Amino acid sequence: MSSKDRWSATISRGQEVAISSTLIKMKSEIITVVACLTVLVFPSFRADSVSSKEVELVRKHVKRLKKEEGAIKLVGGREEYEGNVEILHNGKWGAICDDEWDAAEADVICRQLGYSEGVGKPTHNSHFGPARRQYWMDNVYCDGSEDEITSCRFDGWGSHDCEVNEAAGVICFQELNKTEVEKPQMRDNVMVRLPRYVRVRLRGGRVPSEGRVELKTKRGNWEIICGDGWSLLEANVVCRSLSLGYASDAMQTNYFGGNLTAASFSGVTCTGSEDSLRQCQHDIGNKGICVGQEVAAVYCVSTMSDLAVDAGELMRTAHLQDTQMFFLQCAMEENCLASHAYKIQKESSDWHLETRRLLRFTATILNIGTADFRPYLPKSMWEWHMCHMHYHSMEVFATFDVYDWNGVKVAEGHKASFCLEDNQCLPGVEKRYACANYGDQGISVNCSDIYKHNVDCQWVDVTDIEPGVYTLKVAVNPEFKIGEMSFENNAAVCTFYYTTMFGAVTNCTLTRP
Repeated sequence: MSSKDRWSATISRGQEVAISSTLIKMKSEIITVVACLTVLVFPSFRADSVSSKEVELVRKHVKRLKKEEGAIKLVGGREEYEGNVEILHNGKWGAICDDEWDAAEADVICRQLGYSEGVGKPTHNSHFGPARRQYWMDNVYCDGSEDEITSCRFDGWGSHDCEVNEAAGVICFQELNKTEVEKPQMRDNVMVRLPRYVRVRLRGGRVPSEGRVELKTKRGNWEIICGDGWSLLEANVVCRSLSLGYASDAMQTNYFGGNLTAASFSGVTCTGSEDSLRQCQHDIGNKGICVGQEVAAVYCVSTMSDLAVDAGELMRTAHLQDTQMFFLQCAMEENCLASHAYKIQKESSDWHLETRRLLRFTATILNIGTADFRPYLPKSMWEWHMCHMHYHSMEVFATFDVYDWNGVKVAEGHKASFCLEDNQCLPGVEKRYACANYGDQGISVNCSDIYKHNVDCQWVDVTDIEPGVYTLKVAVNPEFKIGEMSFENNAAVCTFYYTTMFGAVTNCTLTRP
């Protein structure tokens, strides 16, 4: 009962398409382009009128015109070195989702585009506009050494649970020479607390518990909130402050109307535990700027699920186990081992004899809320997993991370595409959800979904870390994609004592992911 299929597709590299017909269309630069191409093809050719900058320009045009499997491009940016990432698969361009998207993935993208090492800055939440096409990749994980993004681990082509406002992007700070670096001109983020006099209301909804969010300013005007970055954390605060219960959905949409103006609030950010939006922050440096051009909206409900991690069970069951990779092949399909294990698999014919050290533990997740916890994806989008012979209903349900004392993540695990079911319920509560036979999935109120320590991927691969004292963090619903009464009990943060002979998990406390 772990993550969904991840398979790697090996596709032969195609031929570069002819670029001559495209170059002809470049009206303003045709002479320069032809001259530069001559320099590139015939190094001995001398042309004083062709600069190195023009040669670099043509090189990038040639790079963009490649129609090979796995080719990438940046879209939506003001400059060529920034934008949302799109990738070519089966002859069609598609977006990449920002789940698990960070500096390592951005560096790989920028390196693949021909920029210098270490110049990539990741962007999230469709920073350069909503995704224009289908998503090809989700939950991409790179170690930073890959030459192309397709060499990184991901969920499989077209497998995702992302909306148009979750596109991943990059800003590649272009290196002009060894001393001069051109950086994009961007307005700085200036986060300040929202004014204490603001009032909140919902407008445009079909019922009073839904609609676009409006804030009343000091001048008495009602202003809307830009949808960029709007999440269940902020939506929960809105519903709570209006005594409408809990946020079932945080929408970035124009469905409920509203016009963005120069006074619209941007970058509203909450932790989710605030009683009022007055306690949240907004980006005053970008007030009135809304890349996605969509409005923040909410849908509130009176009952809601609430998941809690059983920290006691986690501590009681934690232990180390050394296992040959031969017995971990199913789990490897789901990317449940450390990156180094996959390098061994590629480089050694005897990889299956290598041993990995796993920190195993049982995860018991209890629903203490007032409504059932249901998957984010509709049943029609669940995926069958041959290794475990059941359908998986969620992309990412839990993450397991190990940090050193400097707060640097040194090892990680995950439970992707969980199969959710009622394994154990309190007396008097009947089990309703089961994975077998394409059954409905979820966690009923006062029931627990239990993933025992002997289940695939119910571990962290700690083979590559040194003995010492670390912090283990086990989090459920870590991306806040499904609404809950509170996210403050969704993670257990513990001390992990690791020696060459044993591992122990102690001192767990509940906190937010």
